[in-house]
Amino acid sequence: MSLTNRLARGAGRNNRRGRLAGAVLGMALVTASLGGCAATPDLDRNAARQLQSRVLAVTGAAAANDPAASLKHLDALVLDLDEAAARGDVSFKRHQSISKSVDAVRADLKARQAEAEAARVAAEQKAKAAADKAAADKAAAEKAAADKAAAQAAAAQAAAAAAAPPPAVAPAPADKGKSKGKGKGKDDD
Repeated sequence: MSLTNRLARGAGRNNRRGRLAGAVLGMALVTASLGGCAATPDLDRNAARQLQSRVLAVTGAAAANDPAASLKHLDALVLDLDEAAARGDVSFKRHQSISKSVDAVRADLKARQAEAEAARVAAEQKAKAAADKAAADKAAAEKAAADKAAAQAAAAQAAAAAAAPPPAVAPAPADKGKSKGKGKGKDDD
């Protein structure tokens, strides 16, 4: 099965693979254009080999779903391309053509990188929300248990108070007919 067929088949599975396939296919096209033009005067054979090795590094990192490494390798490719152009190993026309392909691949890689970052942030937020909900549920369960225990204690106390006889009231002392305090110090005789 050819690389193009494998990429096309993988592209149908989901959007991320489709973008990966696009990036890899774009780099494969750049590789093919470099290899096909190695014998022409607008691209030196040694410069073409060097650029092809950089393209393969980008493609490998993209296939490994590592956009950061892919972008790093892409930067190295651009640096080598610019140096080759400065030495006269790459014509202006070929430089522009390769740069255009590199820009398209860079846009795809940056989009994948942003998508991966957004997915990471969303996963973190979802995990935090789940942890917050679990903590709130635990606190609510603990409060409900404490409220139930307090209600049971109050009910037990009320039941104990209802079952106990009321305290006996002591009768007031009886007066024996003498009035106290009347006539004190006076003799009745």
